Amino acid sequence: MTPEEEKVEGRGLYEWVQALVCSVLTAVLVFTFAVRVVGVSGGSMRSTLQSGDMLLVVNGLLCGDYRRGDIVIAAKSSFEYGEPIVKRVIAVEGETVDIDFDAGVVYVDGEALNEPYIREATHLAEGTSFPLTVPEGCVFIMGDNRNDSRDSREPTLGAVDTRCLIGRAVFLLIPGQTVETQEREWSRIGTLS
Repeated sequence: MTPEEEKVEGRGLYEWVQALVCSVLTAVLVFTFAVRVVGVSGGSMRSTLQSGDMLLVVNGLLCGDYRRGDIVIAAKSSFEYGEPIVKRVIAVEGETVDIDFDAGVVYVDGEALNEPYIREATHLAEGTSFPLTVPEGCVFIMGDNRNDSRDSREPTLGAVDTRCLIGRAVFLLIPGQTVETQEREWSRIGTLS
């Protein structure tokens, strides 16, 4: 091999290593500051999400304002030992939440919510007094499996400051096993509603 051929081969190796390092660095930056993968633990979001589901989550700083219906990941040191929880936004700042536990209906600003995603009607009260107006900079969150969910109805969580939200779940990457079949339903992969 001539010295010129060795130089070309060395340059190729250098460029390959440089591309690899840039790719790894980009992946680290993206998964640190833009998106992350979060696993669902527990059944509080059944049937929308199953324990073991892996979600793609857009960072809270990038996803803009939270809206009613968003699936979010929250972490508050006074709740669930500071572990992240996955819940749905029911109301945002300034909105008033009221729950008729006898009828199982959730109201926001006096209107009953249309909630096709819930597993069953809301009959479990956890100690928060209603009606409750969501404070500025906060959201009111609940699990879709209402009677098996610890959420904003629990006084230790209450309305959640948006600074405690890790981000918004936007995509189901890998489904967990369903409780009913104990199998992964690969057809569930995709966007969340």
